Amino acid sequence: MTDLPIAAVTRVAKNSGAERVGGDASELLVQKTEQYIASLVKEAVKLAAHAGRKTLKEEDIEMAAEKLV
Repeated sequence: MTDLPIAAVTRVAKNSGAERVGGDASELLVQKTEQYIASLVKEAVKLAAHAGRKTLKEEDIEMAAEKLV
């Protein structure tokens, strides 16, 4: 069971240029997207904690995203 809706991820893929997306590909896209989000949040949480905060801010997400690229 995933947290993200498969249809929404498939729509993003189509809006990004995929003409068609198979069911197995959609499921894998959801899994990989959720893994990326989890990694991004874990890194952002470290950055927020380093700044003495519990609340994630836009800057934490931006910096975390830069580190993951």
